[in-house]
Amino acid sequence: MSTPGLRIAIVGAESTGKTWLARAAAERLAEHTGLAVAWVPEVLREWCDAAGRTPRPDEQAGIAAEQARRIDEAAARHAIVIADTTPLTISVYSEYLFADRSLHAQALDWQRGCALTLLTALDLPWVADGHQRDGEHVREPVDALLRGLLIGARLPWASIAGTGEARLDAALDAITPLLRDLEAPRRGLFTRLAEREAAEPAWRWACDCDAPDCEHALRRLAAPERR
Repeated sequence: MSTPGLRIAIVGAESTGKTWLARAAAERLAEHTGLAVAWVPEVLREWCDAAGRTPRPDEQAGIAAEQARRIDEAAARHAIVIADTTPLTISVYSEYLFADRSLHAQALDWQRGCALTLLTALDLPWVADGHQRDGEHVREPVDALLRGLLIGARLPWASIAGTGEARLDAALDAITPLLRDLEAPRRGLFTRLAEREAAEPAWRWACDCDAPDCEHALRRLAAPERR
């Protein structure tokens, strides 16, 4: 491919369905566009499984770099890449767990290369998952840190809520407008989502609020005109 693929990042606190959403969105996009679509799994999960523990502060940067490398590599070979977390998630956990903000600048710089960031909402129940998860109590502060960084950097992002197909549909609705400029050989199979988009009021893709706890940043619909 002459240009890197479209990169869609999925970030969020633990146990908010990022992995399922990344895999399901990639499969649905491949089916409905005919394009080469990849999803990149979370490096941290692989690292924790191999090491049998969570990383130390000095190991965070290497994990973030490897996550970025794998996403970039996939984008060089695919039209669309769905990333199950990015260096931004790792930098946020570095701040929360170790009071280390040193990874933020590089993580945000990398995140600017993503066409869209999907932030998974906290409306799913917390479920334990071996070494990787710290507990339900970390979800709200991690979510707040992610929102604050995305808003502060003025990055395009959308909050994705709902369960099952509703969550997937919310993600696909947010992604669909970005596909207009892609050459999709079976673009007609995306008619359902295109019709839904046309039937809704216009999306607001920039949040003019600077509150890190903004519940629906970039997911708010423009209010209908008053007559």
